[in-house]
Order: sequence, then structure tokens, then C-alpha cells
Amino acid sequence: MAVSTRYERLFDGPVIGIDEAGRGPLAGGVFAAAVSVDPDLADELLAGSWKGVDDSKKLSPARRVRLAEAIRSADGCIWAVASASAAEIDELNILNATHLAMRRAAEAVMRKAPSADFSILVDGLPVKGLPVPSKNLVKGDSKSVLVAAASILAKTARDAECEKMDALYPGYGFARHKGYPTKAHMEAVAKLGPCPEHRRTFGPVAAIIERDCGKEGDI
Repeated sequence: MAVSTRYERLFDGPVIGIDEAGRGPLAGGVFAAAVSVDPDLADELLAGSWKGVDDSKKLSPARRVRLAEAIRSADGCIWAVASASAAEIDELNILNATHLAMRRAAEAVMRKAPSADFSILVDGLPVKGLPVPSKNLVKGDSKSVLVAAASILAKTARDAECEKMDALYPGYGFARHKGYPTKAHMEAVAKLGPCPEHRRTFGPVAAIIERDCGKEGDI
């Protein structure tokens, strides 16, 4: 089933769609995007420059980049991308950090249209602490056009961060695996140790830190 404006039309007034990217990796921040477009305009966009908007995981990298640019440049589209850092993830845990990034993205959109009486449609499970009333939609990124658009912006923003991390911390391969626990990534961390962008509370990274601390204590 293709994404549509069906779920946006269940609300009275403007809607912000929210999705995240980067909960599972061992390094880098978790990103969230928020997108708001009038449903009638969204239908027009889906027939034009937004044709093919869908769950970001279903799209090729090149198509995600093209659609992200179309989303960002569409007249009448209000959007924002926000993140919570690896340090915030370690401090708050990944769930709370993800909700923080979502709240930051929503608040950024609301600042761009302060007179609008927004509601929020968020992908997945319910999210506490959002600034306005919200409803969750399981697999929303494959059903709602706004949530799907948000998934694309969040994913492309996080991929761009991984490209920067790759340049700052060569040897880990962030541009290839995007921080996920691939064999090559784990071998690099075991050899080089964690970099400042690694999530130290995540099990595989924590195990390497504990291993290295044990070596330091050897006589």
C-alpha cells in the first residue's frame, strides 16, 4: 500500500509527521525529522516531485537523497531535523535520547509557524513529552506521507553525519557501515578502540572498553 494523506486527514488542523533514524548503530547521534504539509498540497506533491516518497528503508541511497532535496525545497513544506548526540544517548539511554531528538525536531517546526495549532503523528510506539497532542502509527513510515517524508530526512541527515565521522575518525569505516555493528566495524573498534562518537553504554563497545581497562590493569 502506497503512502497517502489518509492519516493526516484524521486530525483537525495542521499535522507534523515525525520519524527517527539511528537507534541501532554503535556510534553517532540519533536523528529525528519533523515535516508538516497541508494534505491537499501533499497529494499534489505525491503526484509530482514527491512521487516515490516511502519508508526510507525501502529506497536506494541515491533516491533518498533526491527525495530529501524535493522535500526540503517544496513550497509550503515546513520541516526540521534534530538529533541527540552519542554522549546524550549514553546519559539518557537510547529511548529517551530518541524522544529528545523528536521533541527538538517538533519544536523547531513549531517555531517556524508559531500561530499554527499543530498535532503530531509519530512513527511506531507512543512518545512521551512531545510539545503538542500526538498519535502514534505503527509502521507509519510506510503509511503516512508526512512520516515517510520525515523518515527520509532523518536517514539522509544521519548518513551525512556518518560521512563527516568517516573523515574525522579514519579507519572505522563509518561511511560504509554507518555505525552499525558489522564485522568490519567491530574489528576496527577492537583494533583502534572506541572513538569519541562511539556509544559507550552499548554492549559491544562497553565490552571492548572493559577489555582495554583489564589490559591496563595487567602486570
